[in-house]
Amino acid sequence: MTFDRSVKIAPSILSADFANFGAEIEAVEAQGADWIHVDVMDGHFVPNITFGPATCAAIRPHIKTVMDVHLMVAPVDPYIQAFADAGADIITAHVEAGPHIHRTLQAIRASGAKAGLALNPGTPAEAAAPLLDMVDLICVMTVNPGFGGQKFIHSCVQKVTELREMIGDREVHIEIDGGVDPSTAPLVVAAGADVLVAGSAVFKGGSVQNPAPYGDNIRAIRTAAG
Repeated sequence: MTFDRSVKIAPSILSADFANFGAEIEAVEAQGADWIHVDVMDGHFVPNITFGPATCAAIRPHIKTVMDVHLMVAPVDPYIQAFADAGADIITAHVEAGPHIHRTLQAIRASGAKAGLALNPGTPAEAAAPLLDMVDLICVMTVNPGFGGQKFIHSCVQKVTELREMIGDREVHIEIDGGVDPSTAPLVVAAGADVLVAGSAVFKGGSVQNPAPYGDNIRAIRTAAG
């Protein structure tokens, strides 16, 4: 993964057809996806259950781009190696998920994956300040994690601005997760974000049999982002 700050669209497979993940991933990549975002939820840290390392290992051969795994689980440390072994390029853990986030980030990097740090809407940008040299990505949650299709929380845009200033010239991506669509993408990109996770906004209207809407949706977000 070569670092650059160009805008990247990362469709979340949470909005894909669960019975057809491999084909969905191949279709959305063919239609212009830059990364594939995998939302892992445990029913404990967040009020939903999705999938685990076995699913990630199963879909890995279908992903030609970047496998971006977002762990919404607590505790997180016992699962890091399993997701790294499943082929995650980036593993993101929440600062709120445990008492020793510095150790968690060390463990992610030791596993061979890039380290991401996620901040819930109620967590200030300052929480990331002591960790900026430990991370490759900061994921700003612009909805409360747990479910797709939620409304974007506009007050989080200021957090992006603050993080961009704090990051300076470090090679750290700012990722936005939640409510990204053509109306919100330009707000967060102007504030300094470069990775946009989009679920329903990418997958709406399309299917494996009719993937053209995926491309239309991705291009609409990318064009709006500027």
